Amino acid sequence: MASNLVSEVRNLQRRRSRRRRGLAVAEGVRLVEEALAAGVPLKGALASPTLQQSPRGSALLESLASHAVAVEQIPERECARLADTDSPQGILALIDPPRWTLADIRPASGAPVLVLDGVQDPGNVGTLLRTAFALGSPGAILLKGTADPAHPKVMRAGMGATYRLPTAAAQDGELSGWVAKHEVTVWTAAAEGAALGRLTPPERLALVVGNEGIGARPFVRSLAGQQVAIPLARGAESLNVAVAAGIVLYEVQRGS
Repeated sequence: MASNLVSEVRNLQRRRSRRRRGLAVAEGVRLVEEALAAGVPLKGALASPTLQQSPRGSALLESLASHAVAVEQIPERECARLADTDSPQGILALIDPPRWTLADIRPASGAPVLVLDGVQDPGNVGTLLRTAFALGSPGAILLKGTADPAHPKVMRAGMGATYRLPTAAAQDGELSGWVAKHEVTVWTAAAEGAALGRLTPPERLALVVGNEGIGARPFVRSLAGQQVAIPLARGAESLNVAVAAGIVLYEVQRGS
């Protein structure tokens, strides 16, 4: 019979369960280390014999014990069934991730807020959040159709950014209200936009990146005062959404 912790980890593989419980699973040594470092509450952890085979894994077990986190030992086979990765590192932790709202995301001069509109690929979403955090963004707003920030692949690609970057889901009306309240200028990344190098960044900016295939939705584009593009070499069709966002965020900061 599966333990309560094993059953909970298994249930949290479904988005509906994550939303209902408000919990998530951190898999792998790095993500659990980052959770501890960020002060994210851990509700328990599952560890297989693999974890103790490396000095870093042993140190993590000691750190979990020092934080009074209960660790349940499970067989390698059970760990492999629960893991989202092909090569599990022997640790899965049940975490209580931060809960932010739009009120926690406050625009700052020279530091654009990132808005994700229907970005579906979890790896892209995680990389976008990691990039935004690394470049000093005050936060990220996730619109409908965007991958769940507590998705295992989002968390792994985020490399701990999901613990630290204020990130809030919003409906379209909530976004427009936030834009008006904070007097934010909206830019949308689009291939047909003005060349990035020719634009002067506004003091308060929200950068929208849209769906990997169709871009931002018409409503979101209607909020934008400017569409912006990165000039590409002849024959190059487009950039990955996370790469494009990173370039624009960096250039905006440099030009502010």
